[in-house]
Amino acid sequence: MPPTIRENVQRIQERIANARQKSAAAAAEVTLIAVSKTQSADAIREAYDAGLRHFGENRVQEWEGKRDHLNDLQAAWHLIGHLQSNKVARAAKTFHSVDSIDDFAVAQRLDKARSEQNTSEKLRVLIEVRVENEATKNGADIQILPELIEKISTLKNLNLAGLMCIPPYLDDPEKVRPYFQRLRTVRDDLARVTGFSLSVLSMGMSHDFEIAIQEGATEVRVGTALFGSRPKP
Repeated sequence: MPPTIRENVQRIQERIANARQKSAAAAAEVTLIAVSKTQSADAIREAYDAGLRHFGENRVQEWEGKRDHLNDLQAAWHLIGHLQSNKVARAAKTFHSVDSIDDFAVAQRLDKARSEQNTSEKLRVLIEVRVENEATKNGADIQILPELIEKISTLKNLNLAGLMCIPPYLDDPEKVRPYFQRLRTVRDDLARVTGFSLSVLSMGMSHDFEIAIQEGATEVRVGTALFGSRPKP
């Protein structure tokens, strides 16, 4: 019989704690974001009942289809997939955080959409950084980050909290370590240059989150290790 979501949450939290103890670079706290794309509202509710409060969705439309079934949950909803320009207004309305900004034009549209809502709460955003030159990956090039950070910081309805990356998938998680080290080094350099703390480092997924934590991740995005194999669309 496969383990329950509650049992998986407990195991993952234990692995997070163990990974933190193995490295002086580990953050004092690590937030577990449940990657709930393609998962049912019932599965998300089960994870919430097991103690999770942060959930990551890849597509605006998919999340809108689940939202009415989960409105009673006091959870934070993250958009972790690439944001298309024609979905910006809907994303600004339905998510607490957009973790995949890689373009100032999209940030501007988010800021404008947020300003048109009746809320004083800023929308949290992360910049997705391209840590390897992969044609299939989104992300801002490292060279443009200082200028991009300065520009986004001028947008009054956004709160730029930090950086995110999706490194190459490698069978040996140890081989992913240099990419996590790179993002942390980039963050530290940017903090010195720009004066912004960029305290959030969102990096690490089901197969490599322990390595990411050892390299300073403050948020990890875990899907299959939590929910099991992803349902077919």
